[in-house]
Amino acid sequence: MGHEVTLITGDGVGPELAEAARRCVDATGVDIHWDVQEAGVDVMARCGTPLPEPTLASFRRTRCALKAPITTPVGTGFRSINVHLRQEFGLFACIRPCKYYPGVRTFYSERPVDLVIVRENTEDLYAGIEFEAAQSLTGELIDYINRISPRRWIRSGRTETGVSIKPISITGSERIVRRAFEYARDNQRRKVTAVHKANIMKHTDGLFLATARRVATEFPEIEFEDRIVDNMCMQLVQKPELYDVLVLPNLYGDILSDLAAGLVGGLGVAPGANVGLNSAVFEATHGSAPKYKGQNRVNPTALILSSVLMLHHLKETAAADRLEKAVAAVIAEGRDVTYDMKANRNDPTAVGTQEMAAAICRRLR
Repeated sequence: MGHEVTLITGDGVGPELAEAARRCVDATGVDIHWDVQEAGVDVMARCGTPLPEPTLASFRRTRCALKAPITTPVGTGFRSINVHLRQEFGLFACIRPCKYYPGVRTFYSERPVDLVIVRENTEDLYAGIEFEAAQSLTGELIDYINRISPRRWIRSGRTETGVSIKPISITGSERIVRRAFEYARDNQRRKVTAVHKANIMKHTDGLFLATARRVATEFPEIEFEDRIVDNMCMQLVQKPELYDVLVLPNLYGDILSDLAAGLVGGLGVAPGANVGLNSAVFEATHGSAPKYKGQNRVNPTALILSSVLMLHHLKETAAADRLEKAVAAVIAEGRDVTYDMKANRNDPTAVGTQEMAAAICRRLR
C-alpha cells in the first residue's frame, strides 16, 4: 500500500528543488502518491494568500508533507508560513541532523560532526506576541514593564520601544525534552544536552531547564547535561565531537542549528523535520534563494536528505538508508555536484540541480 504525501513546491528555487527531491524519492521504488500543492509569494499574487486553502486541506488529509523553501519577508509582509504551519498543526518538534559527509568542504573533516538539534517549535519569542512602538498596551502590562525596566520605557500608556513576550510552558518544555530523549533512545544516541539562558531568564529558561532535569530522570540510560547558550556556541566551534543531541527553546534552536550546519558544510547539506503528534513536514533548513530562481544551480542535497527523514517517518527505513548512501556516494565522488560543493566555486565541471539529482538516482539503481 502506498503513502500519500503533500508536495509543497514553494517559491524562488523551491519548485526545482522539489522536482529534484521527488525524482530521488521515486527512484527508491517506494510507492508515494504525491499531491502537489503551492505556497509562497508567487501564489499570493494570484490568490491573495501565501498559503491557500487547497494546500492546507491536502496536508490535513495526508498528515505528511515534503516542503520546498518559501520566502519569508524580513521586517514587513506576511508572517512566516513555516511558523504558521507549525502552530496550526502542532508541529512542536523541529529536528535538524547536522552530519558530516566525506567530500563536503568543512574545517572539521578531520573530526567528523554528527549531532542532532531538537528545537521547540511553537513557543518562545517565535509565538509572535509583539507590540509595536507607540501601540497601546494594557495598564497591567504597562505597570509591570515600567516596574522592572531601568528607565521608563512606556509613557502615557504608549510604548517608546517594541515589546516581545517570551512564553515558555511546562507542557511545551516537557514534550520537546521528552521527544529529544526518545529520539536519542530510538537512534542509539548517547547523550542529551539542554541548552538555555536560565542564569538570566529564570522564569522562562529556568522553567525549561527544571523541566528538562525532571524528564531526564525517566531516561537513566542516556547521559544528560545542560549548557548556557552562549557557552554552547563556543563549545560547538571548539569541540563539536563531544555533543550528540541538543534540545533547545525555539530561538536558540533556530540559531544553533545554523551554526551546527556551518560545521558540516553549510545549509546546502542541512535537512530538517517539523513533527507533531500525528503530522510532519519535512524541509531543507535553507531559504528560497530567489536570485537563483530558474537557473538550475542550487544544491538539492538538503531537501533530498529531508526526504530521507520523511522516508524514516513513513517506516520505509531500507529505502531511507539507500537514499542517504546514494547521496553520500555522489558527494564523496565529487564529480556530479553543484558549484558550492567544488573546491573552486568557479569550477566549470560543476553540474546543475537536476543533474546532481540524476546522479543520485543512478546510484540508487
